[in-house]
Order: sequence, then C-alpha cells, then structure tokens
Amino acid sequence: MSGFNGLNMGLGNLARLSDAKTRSISAENFTGEKGKGGMATEGTGAHVSRELGIGWKVSPSVDIQPGTSFTLAEIEGPGAIQHIWMTCFPASWRNMILRMYWDGEEEPSVEVPVGDFFCNGWQERCNVNSQPVAVNPAGGMNSYWPMPFRQSAKITIENAMSEKTTLYYQIDYTLTEVPEDTAYFHAQWRRENPVSDKQPYTIVDGIAGKGHYVGTYLAWQVNNNGWWGEGEIKFFMDGDQEFPTICGTGTEDYFGGAWNWEQPQGTYCTYSTAYLGMHQALKPDGLYRSQPRFGMYRWHVMDPIRFESDLRVTIQDLGWRSDARYLAQRSDIASTAFWYQAEPHAPFPPLPGKDVREVI
Repeated sequence: MSGFNGLNMGLGNLARLSDAKTRSISAENFTGEKGKGGMATEGTGAHVSRELGIGWKVSPSVDIQPGTSFTLAEIEGPGAIQHIWMTCFPASWRNMILRMYWDGEEEPSVEVPVGDFFCNGWQERCNVNSQPVAVNPAGGMNSYWPMPFRQSAKITIENAMSEKTTLYYQIDYTLTEVPEDTAYFHAQWRRENPVSDKQPYTIVDGIAGKGHYVGTYLAWQVNNNGWWGEGEIKFFMDGDQEFPTICGTGTEDYFGGAWNWEQPQGTYCTYSTAYLGMHQALKPDGLYRSQPRFGMYRWHVMDPIRFESDLRVTIQDLGWRSDARYLAQRSDIASTAFWYQAEPHAPFPPLPGKDVREVI
C-alpha cells in the first residue's frame, strides 16, 4: 500500500487507496460496528414498520428526555470524524448542547448549542452553503470539520429543555493512523446580552497551547438604529496585551463583505460562500420581533490564525451617532469560536444557563 492514511480528503487524492476503515454511527447502529446496521427491533419507527419488520427503518431517531444527556458516539481510535449530519426542531437549537471529548479527557473540547454550531443561532432555519458547514432544507445540519483523535472520541448531546425532543443523526468516521503533528478540534460558545458599556465583545479568551484559529460564527441582534457594523475584530496572540497582532477594519469587512452589505440601496444582501457569509438578516416583523438579527460566519481554512502559546479574540460593538461620531453600542451578541490545538486545553468558562441562552 502507498501509505496514504485516508485523511485530508479532496478531489486531488480521491482516487488513492488506503488501509483506512470507514464506519458510521446512527440510531440504526449505535456502535458503528461492521455488519451491525439496520438490526434494531425497537425504536422510534417500530410502530410504523410493524408490518415490514426488522431492517425497515425501525430506529431512525432517538427521543431524548428533558434534563438528560445522550451519548451519540463512543469510538476507539486512532481515527477521525469526517462528517456529522443531524436534525431536530428549531425551538430546541439553543437548548440542545453538543459536547465532544478526545482521548478520554474529562473536560469537553467542544461545548456549543446545536444551532450555533451549525450557524443557526436564531432558531429560525437558514441555509448555509460553506465548505465546513452546510445547512440544507429543511434544517439538515452538516459538519465537515475534520475531528481527529488518537485513543478515543466521545460525543454527547444534552437536552436542557423541559420537554422531550427527537433527534435524527449520523456520524461518519474513519479508523486510521493519525500523524504526529495533528491537532484536536475545539469549539466554544459565548453570549453577552447586552454587550458591556464601551467594552469590546470577547469571542474567546484563555486559549492556552499551540494551535490555529479556524472560524467564527456570530448571531448578532442590533439594539439601536443605524448602521451597526463598524467594529474591528482583534486577535491577541502569544503575549499580546493592550494591542493585538491582527486588527481588522470593520465587521462586514471581516466577513468578506463591504459597505454595510447594502445592495441595492436600503437592502441587506445576504450571501453564503465557501469560507465567508452573512447568510441571515431577520427584519422586525411589526408585531413580536422588534430588532434586526444577523448571522455571519468566517472560516479561516485558507488563512488560519496560528498561535504558539495563547490567543484572545475580540470584536467591537460599534455604530454611528450624531455629528459623525462613533457609537459604542449595547447589542446582543452570541459567538462560536472554532480552533485546533495540541492538548491539553484550558478548561472552558461555565456554559451560560438556559435563561442566558434563550432567544427572546
């Protein structure tokens, strides 16, 4: 065999043979074992498949009881998760908490509400057409972030609501050798509502170790009139204190747009591309929704932000006021930060509670 390990897939190496083993976990095969799919005799589809029997979609999903966590996957490595698909009802997206643990760690490397992990923080279905994340009609959520592990991988999901919810899911992975220089996938969620007076919003802080930052998703509600996206994003790395090494020029600029995303005049123009998007612009409805809300992502796939020892990322909440002056705003901002780093990682801040996560 050529020595190709089956990782880092693309059209350029799709024809190459390897010794990697393909496996998949779903409600039809909870362990991913070879030859063990479609054997369920009980499940959420048992009643409707009663005349057809085993193998006929007996267990397509799982019901997760309120206040409980369900283990989606436990995998013995080495290997890598290459694709995740799932869907559940939008009302649950801020209260279904996705967690991932690599190589037996006790603290999660990923802790994010499901909707925000897939760039749908506002609990209203919005399609995404990007390379690492794709969301398709009607709420089919897909992740292509590579998630390597050497010893084990564990993925759980917590139902933090007061009622039962149903989840459909599939986790596709490969069992293969993982190169020595491969880092681990991390993602962290934060929210500030409203943003502290005359202070930048912190997307992530306290990252310790060597790695590279690969993505930002923001769910942003504007609580004042006027153009709201003048704020600069800043990356403080490797000992930076008052001033960062990387400083952007404006919010829409960081997400690859320009001039307030206005096209034609007076209208927000949404877009979703391989690495950049302002894919969601929700307007007040004249009844219950009082403020405009936006969803934006930036994937640093081709331009990762590399750090040697530490990283902090902030963005200014900045608009305009009278007499051509900037306005330090008080918006509602929720963020998901994505990065790879060598373990161990610094423990995350406690995940905000249900009332703090709530979309009001």
